[in-house]
Amino acid sequence: MELRINRRALVGLGLAAAVAASSLAVLRTDSGMASSHREAPMTAGLPQIDNTDVYAFVSPDKADTVTLLANWNGFQEPNGGPNFYPWDTRARYNIKIDNNGDAKTDITYQWTFRDEDKRGNSTFLYNNGPVTSLNDPNLLFRQRYTLKRITPGGTQTLVSDGIAAPSNVGPASMPDYGTLRTQSIKDLPNGGKTFAGQSDEAFFLDLRVFDLLYGGNLSEVGQDTTRGYNVNTIGLQVPQKDLALKGDPKRNPVIGICSTTDKFNGSRYVQVSRLCNPLVNEVVAPAGLKDAYNALDPSKDADVSALVKRVTDPEVARLLEAIYGIKAPATPRNDLVEIFLTGIAKQNGPIKADLNSQVLNKDAGKLRPSEQLRLNMSIAPSKDPNRLGVLAGDLQGFPNGRRLGDDVVDIELQAVAGAAQSGKLVPGLTDKVDKNDKPFGQSFPYIPLPSNVAVNQR
Repeated sequence: MELRINRRALVGLGLAAAVAASSLAVLRTDSGMASSHREAPMTAGLPQIDNTDVYAFVSPDKADTVTLLANWNGFQEPNGGPNFYPWDTRARYNIKIDNNGDAKTDITYQWTFRDEDKRGNSTFLYNNGPVTSLNDPNLLFRQRYTLKRITPGGTQTLVSDGIAAPSNVGPASMPDYGTLRTQSIKDLPNGGKTFAGQSDEAFFLDLRVFDLLYGGNLSEVGQDTTRGYNVNTIGLQVPQKDLALKGDPKRNPVIGICSTTDKFNGSRYVQVSRLCNPLVNEVVAPAGLKDAYNALDPSKDADVSALVKRVTDPEVARLLEAIYGIKAPATPRNDLVEIFLTGIAKQNGPIKADLNSQVLNKDAGKLRPSEQLRLNMSIAPSKDPNRLGVLAGDLQGFPNGRRLGDDVVDIELQAVAGAAQSGKLVPGLTDKVDKNDKPFGQSFPYIPLPSNVAVNQR
């Protein structure tokens, strides 16, 4: 597949891709939000089932595979015992793929967890001695999982008795947590890999955006709000053919990705959390629709006019004009409809570039607009990744999928300022948090090991 994107189109693409993702970032005043952490009233009170981030990228060390990561239960204080941060055993954790663009799920990877608890009435401890392996008898609480691959053609169990990496209790309890992480990675029947367990909170940003957009004068920047916290992660690395339409990534390289959580309500499972692109539920859905968005199937997105309007008429652009005097771009923002609801292709809208819409798949049918994180698997991993992704001409970065190192906040801030329309960046408009505090791994699952040091050390 040939990609022809000029420099101006790149700037407009990278910036416009983020406008909707920032459009409502200041509507809420919760102090604990990053991507979709605590973004809706119901999930704010149920962190175990709260999707926080989704990442999707061509694996840098295995370019014929794709890595998918999804996080839950954000802002985990490492010393938060004695129960720490288990997965919900009455929930289903999903990563979903739409490879033909009809907005309906074609492939679901689904994890369910069960407890193995030996504590009983004898102790309050998570472990009663150093834990050197996942099967160490000193580990008194562990969780096992089942992983299924579900398609319209049937269900395949890929893992029936996996062991999730435990919460990182501390250096005395888990002197070599890296070994536990390594042991938790399971090979899949098709040659892929999966992982479930605790990880570092890899989404880096300064959350003081909620204090009148960084203090009203950009004085409140440079502090990585999520530094030191952990999350729960499920990861998947699979051959591209396992995800592509008709199993042919050369003819059909584009996929759409979302992650959801289903909660058992006593009689059936109900979808209660959803995450595709970063920040969408916070900054696109109005407060009254946030729980509804979490329960919404992508195939219904285009029918909800109240949500579509938040994309075509983003509020934060007007707030930036009021606070900083940066003139809001003209509406309607049809470029945002292309980026968030149809994917980016010349035939879809005003951004004249073929990048990551399923209409680029040769065997795809009629496109149904829906909010998804879209990835073109034919774009090889960047030898020198740029944190600004497509904005900087790095076509493998956000909004073409999302890598761990993509600085989506800075991209989004520039977009809200109107650079998508003007083609010019606003100097100094940044949260000054440009990278994660921990380096990323060189192999699956890439996301750093969880911290075992208290966030507050004073």
